[in-house]
Amino acid sequence: MVNCVVKNWQGEEAGQASLELRVAKEENAAHIVHRALVRQLNNARQGTASAKTRAEVRGGGRKPWRQKGTGRARAGSIRSPLWRGGGVIFGPKPRDYSVKMNRKERRLALRTALQSRADDLIVVEDFATQLPRPKTKELVQAMSRWGVEPEAKVLLIVSERDDNTYLSARNVSRLRLISATNLNIFDILAADQIVATQSALAKIQEVYSDG
Repeated sequence: MVNCVVKNWQGEEAGQASLELRVAKEENAAHIVHRALVRQLNNARQGTASAKTRAEVRGGGRKPWRQKGTGRARAGSIRSPLWRGGGVIFGPKPRDYSVKMNRKERRLALRTALQSRADDLIVVEDFATQLPRPKTKELVQAMSRWGVEPEAKVLLIVSERDDNTYLSARNVSRLRLISATNLNIFDILAADQIVATQSALAKIQEVYSDG
């Protein structure tokens, strides 16, 4: 179980919150988190890179010069991989990089990764009402009051995406806004600090607590 201090919009202590998730055993934790991370990165690859072999490059059907008697090296095609404009040896071809992983394993890895970042987690009260209009400056100032480092990469987790919060956050280059139901292992591990609203923490507990 992780116990956290809840901060209000002004950065003052406003209560306590807890997060209790079933995580992987210590000896397996690093392995399962790594597998889930590799799966996400691999599944993001398009796999559309393609290069032409000597058989696919246009031209080269005629032998450029006769086999013997010219003093030059023998050549059968101007599209040989040794020639400029020729084909590519063992070049990339379209392929599927996707890796499969059971749903229970994926969720276990996500819970384990999130619990491992407990020291970098900041819990705040829901602040959507504090932003009646999009205002990046006010959000950045609030983050500073919450204890977020100025140059830190921050993952902001909300229960549901609010337009004013989204518009306030999108211009902050090192801030990523995500809803609690769309958590992914890369964002959790890549962030220097994680800020979660109280309702987002409750949603995480509700959605990810079971297997």
